[in-house]
Amino acid sequence: MSLFHERAMGRRGYTRRAFLGSAVTGAVFALLRPSRFDRHRAALWGAPSAVDSRIEVLLNEPIARIAPEIYGHFIEHLGGVIYDGVWVGEDSRIPNIGGIRKALVEAMREIKPGVVRWPGGCFADAYDWRDGIGPREKRPRRTNFWVDNREWRDVGIVPQRYEPNHFGTHEFIRFCRLIGAQPYIAANVRTLPASVFHQWIEYCNSPAGSTTWADVRAAHGDREPFNVRYWGVGNESWGCGGNFTPEEYAAEFRRFTTWAVPDYGVGLRFIAAGPSGRDLEWTRRFFAKIAERRAFDRLWGWALHHYSSFSGGEAINYDATGWYELLQSADRMESLITAHWQVMGEMDRERRVRLVVDEWGAWYRMTTNIHPTHLFGQQSTIRDAVVAGLTLDTFNRHADKVGMANIAQLINCLHSLFLAHEEKFVRTPTYYVFAMYADHQEGQAVRAIFSAPRVSWTDRANRPQFFWGLNGSASVKGNIVTLTVTNPHLSEARETEILVRGATIASARATILTARSMHECNTFEQPQLVVPREEEITVRTPVMVYAFPPASVVKLRLVLS
Repeated sequence: MSLFHERAMGRRGYTRRAFLGSAVTGAVFALLRPSRFDRHRAALWGAPSAVDSRIEVLLNEPIARIAPEIYGHFIEHLGGVIYDGVWVGEDSRIPNIGGIRKALVEAMREIKPGVVRWPGGCFADAYDWRDGIGPREKRPRRTNFWVDNREWRDVGIVPQRYEPNHFGTHEFIRFCRLIGAQPYIAANVRTLPASVFHQWIEYCNSPAGSTTWADVRAAHGDREPFNVRYWGVGNESWGCGGNFTPEEYAAEFRRFTTWAVPDYGVGLRFIAAGPSGRDLEWTRRFFAKIAERRAFDRLWGWALHHYSSFSGGEAINYDATGWYELLQSADRMESLITAHWQVMGEMDRERRVRLVVDEWGAWYRMTTNIHPTHLFGQQSTIRDAVVAGLTLDTFNRHADKVGMANIAQLINCLHSLFLAHEEKFVRTPTYYVFAMYADHQEGQAVRAIFSAPRVSWTDRANRPQFFWGLNGSASVKGNIVTLTVTNPHLSEARETEILVRGATIASARATILTARSMHECNTFEQPQLVVPREEEITVRTPVMVYAFPPASVVKLRLVLS
């Protein structure tokens, strides 16, 4: 999480620093019969009278395996994320598993989370991990990094402002194990020495009985090592993580990672704090220093942050221009990936370093907090679901470049999958996108060609703007193709021919996420307003046609004969 970003929004809107496989044997088409639901949508929105779009899935053009870590998450000690979100306490009346919210655990298991990043964010570079171990009643209380935020000044002495350290390393590892995710820990580079970082790795990974830190870990309830592979060396080191220059941070990264850190048989993967948005100079200058000292052997990932925004800045109250502005901002992710990847390759010619987009999502200036302590809390509508879909599709299309991604944040903050307060708990539309896209994990991404009429709209300066009409991604596991597609148009369905080159489709099934209006969202009172529906598709030859509803995210599961 970026303090720079939060401050910049107050000055001039959403500005961050420089913000931003076989030969073809034939093609078989099938006719997808519109359901009653789609006919109802057509009555509401209108639909084209004939085929106007086309998707070709190219089985003989593989990209790369889609890493499960691309479907990652992020929890920071910020607002209601940890306290009132993940952690409710062992003595809480809220159903919990060792203090962790049970409903959250159950929902996360369903979407197969690849990895979870913790404890920050800007909080990470003010955090001493030693405060979060041992008996909870004896852990020190500390002032939270975010305590002075202007939105919080009247909420009093609460855990969100004055950190009780009840959720520390053991609790985080337990949460990851409960939901089946890899842990990704962000270390403090700004205020702690490298030796404390090395001790944290030793505490987590040294074999039982091998060192004093291993004995301390056992005394605190976990004899066996945690085997944490992913370690972030600082966070946003150009800003809240130390205000370094790229050259200064490169020296810090080498000091924290070179020679002194045993691997413990885990296969450690260190992730460096990369740029905000399109700051290509940060990437170029850091990589130049790493190349100069031949230090690529310890650098696995390069962290990129990109938040989507629009001029209106509100989560719920927006017009059509606000809809398209946000999607356009989110779509910049593709150019950011390709631009930074090109710069990285100038010095990393062997392509040893992966891109890690460990903060992404929509960030609105006007928040819609569920509770005053939920700093940066915002509601999530069908618009946010479309942003999530188009972003995950972007990562899939660049599976050869992106090794991990983490939406910000999991619960009660920014682009959340869940909202919670005390006993209340709801899944947002974005959650259902992750559920739909889970089938991509471990699949072989293949190239797909999308052709559709462009969306035209007018921005607030009365200038014409254009946006693609359909986009998505495809992956293959065995004889199953998972094809995910977003239709950004607010009022037009896209009647689309779908071809799978090199195979015949034996059967198909659709999962559809859309809404009755562009503002629709799930609330505690109405938790299922925006949920996906499924339908079997009758496959007919020789032409396969499917009508993608307006403002929708759709998954097609195609079984090949």
